Parts: sequence; structure tokens; C-alpha cells
Amino acid sequence: MGVLDRLLGRTPSEPRGVEPSIPESMAQAHDAAGRGDYAAALAIWGPLAHAGIARAQSNVGACFAEGLGVARDPKLARQWLTLAAEAGDPVGQRNLAAWFFRAEGAEQSDAEALRWYRAAALQGDAPAQDMLSWMLLERGDPADRPEALGWARAAAEAGVAPAMFRLGMMFHDAVGIERDPAEAVRWWRAAAAAGDADGEAMLGAALFLGQGAPHDPAAALVHLLRARQGGSALAPRFIEAAYAGLDAEAIAAAEQEAAEPGR
Repeated sequence: MGVLDRLLGRTPSEPRGVEPSIPESMAQAHDAAGRGDYAAALAIWGPLAHAGIARAQSNVGACFAEGLGVARDPKLARQWLTLAAEAGDPVGQRNLAAWFFRAEGAEQSDAEALRWYRAAALQGDAPAQDMLSWMLLERGDPADRPEALGWARAAAEAGVAPAMFRLGMMFHDAVGIERDPAEAVRWWRAAAAAGDADGEAMLGAALFLGQGAPHDPAAALVHLLRARQGGSALAPRFIEAAYAGLDAEAIAAAEQEAAEPGR
């Protein structure tokens, strides 16, 4: 076992002295992780985590959870993520929620996942708001719909593309709110612009059907083709009908536009 493994593998202890320039050290670790060099990042995060820096604890825990730069160890992941979460770090809370959501057997707990996603969401963590919204809807309890709508809106307004798509679906299907096709299209358009393939597919479908936006089969085909290229499973069901409503010239133009990089 190397020095790094021994450092990261020991049980979290009381905070110890740490060298100054913590923000600079964290920035260096972030840069290393961005290059995929998690061993170098952990060499920085490890001492900071043992010194009680909550974000470093969260990052160490996430590395143990995913096996990034160190052997995967769910137990140590939970220990480090719990320290970060209980210290109030929103990323640590979100990562701990994800740990409980993905865990297997007795360790898996939707209740704990919801608890920690909500804690992070209340601190303004947009990815946690997105996941909290999704989990509340997945439970299928109508009483959860207003809260799910609120978190979806918060995450969407913060720029989370899947939340934009979900918010559009909630307006389309009248989930927790009165049906509003135009508002659904507005959020699908935002999701498409942010790179969400399902949002692009639903935007294309709305344009093809003329629901919430003027009927525009050429624009619909462009969005549907882009959605299919992005891997959306929703696009194929509308593409054949979109092709059928256009002549050869319009189809060629739509295909060319859909294939253009950068949109």
C-alpha cells in the first residue's frame, strides 16, 4: 500500500493543522481532476480532508465512491461523505444522497437520499434540486407534485437542462400545475438550447403538432433529427410523420440544417 492509500484509507480523524492557501490548493486539485489526474488531486485533497475541510472530504468521498485515483471503497466513501454532509457542504450532501440512492442491499435508502438531496437543494445546489424533483415525481404521490414542481423550476432557472425538460413535461401533462402548452414549449426550447436531446425531441413534436407553438413541420424535422443524433428515444416516434409532411426540397434543407455543427 502506497503513502497515498495509507493516508486516504485511514478512518477520518479530528482536524489537524493544515498549511495555508487552502483555496489555492483546492484550485490545484480541481485542475488536476479536470485533467483526469485523480491521484494528484487526491494527494492534495487527502491532507485537507483530514484537516476538516468539508469540500475536500466530499471530493475524497466521491473518489472512493467512483474508484477515481484510488480503489473503490463504498464504506470509506460513506464515511468521508457523511463528514462533509454533516459539516453543511452542499456538494457533500448531494454526493451522500447519491451514495444512498445508488447503494445496494440494506445500505440503499431512498429516504436518506431524499433527506440529503433536500438539504443540498435548500442551500441552492441546482443538481440536487434537479434530483430531488425527479425522485419526488418517481414516488408517484400526488401530494409531492407541488414540491417537485418547485424544485424543477429552481433547477431549470439555474440552467440544469434535464430540469428544463422535466418542467416542460409537467406543464404539458398538468402535473402539479394547470396545463400550459406554450410554457411547456418555452422550457423544451430552453432545454434544447442547453443540449438536452429529449427537450429537443419534445420541441420538435410540439412544432409538428402545433401544440404550444405554430405548426412548423420543417423546423420540427430539424429538431427531431438533432434529437435523434443526441440519442433521444423520444424522437423516432415523430420523425416518420414529419418526413411525410414535407416535399423533397424541404427535407433536404432540414437535413442539412440539422447536420450543421454549432447550430
